[in-house]
Amino acid sequence: MLIQPVSYSFDLSRRSLLKLGGLTSLFGVMPGCDLGGMFAVPPRDTVYFTPNDKFYTVNFSDSPYNFSRDIDIEQWQLLVKGEVEQSSVLKWRDILNRTSFDQAVTLMCIDTLPGGSSLGNAMWRGISLKSLLQDLGVNEDTARDIIFRAADGYHDSIPFSRAMEDDVMLAYLMNGEKLPQMHGFPLRLVVPGLYGIKNVKWITEIEVYDGDYHGYWQQKGWTDEGIIKIFSRIDSPGHYQVVHGLDQRLRGLAFGGPRSIQDVQLSFDKEKTWVSADIEPPLSPFTWVIWNYDWVAPQPGKHMVFVRAIDIDGKVQTSEITRPQPAGASGLHSIILDVKPV
Repeated sequence: MLIQPVSYSFDLSRRSLLKLGGLTSLFGVMPGCDLGGMFAVPPRDTVYFTPNDKFYTVNFSDSPYNFSRDIDIEQWQLLVKGEVEQSSVLKWRDILNRTSFDQAVTLMCIDTLPGGSSLGNAMWRGISLKSLLQDLGVNEDTARDIIFRAADGYHDSIPFSRAMEDDVMLAYLMNGEKLPQMHGFPLRLVVPGLYGIKNVKWITEIEVYDGDYHGYWQQKGWTDEGIIKIFSRIDSPGHYQVVHGLDQRLRGLAFGGPRSIQDVQLSFDKEKTWVSADIEPPLSPFTWVIWNYDWVAPQPGKHMVFVRAIDIDGKVQTSEITRPQPAGASGLHSIILDVKPV
């Protein structure tokens, strides 16, 4: 039996997926049913930067942390310890007095399903993690992982080699505003190309570790690498939306995780042939791209459209459907358009 890629436009949180326990059966049901036939999904507003209040959030389920209150910034401190010359405590002013830089980076939740919405793009300002560790005398011969611990009890790590790349930052501004409470105020990690589970928020401690550290979700069987898979989606028109006239503009997003996107392609004949869309130039190699395609429907009626992306290394987004656990979902997003004559 030919299994078609899933066509849907909603997300489930990580905790919901874990509670379901039947994620395999969830994916087993979806390819065989037409969810879009149940309801029409409105188009999404495709913009390059995601407003802070629209940016997705996923929180640590067991956290006792009260996110409704503001942190007393004068009391906040960052402890850096482990394989450094001397453990150090940095206050808020110490962070602000360091050289900062801005970069546009897309973050994406590891729970994001094909066509999902749990990703966002922002302009971040912060300090270089590499520079901080070097200034504190990191032992590059013994360091293996960098552990980040948060005020809510969450913890994860990235390899020391990744931490020493110039694009890894400790961010305190988001889209020109003070980092919102729900996005990690006062300090969060931003590592381009890695899923959100690795981008620890509310950081209070950094440890340079001489071993292989497994964080909160790794201890529950999730990936330790956390590398984002190629992703693309169709934002407009919406799934099962009625459109009038044969001339239609399709628009959406594509994201390559650690690699930029070089091509976005659409198929109108169930993946037999593909045509390339136009890509709007991104401001950064670490963000999604916006694509547009002007399509002329051959005739009125229902038409299925698939989308896929290709990164700068020539890697083509896979149509193979996999569930989010343990290393992120895969599969192509598709929609059905109901074209009516004018």
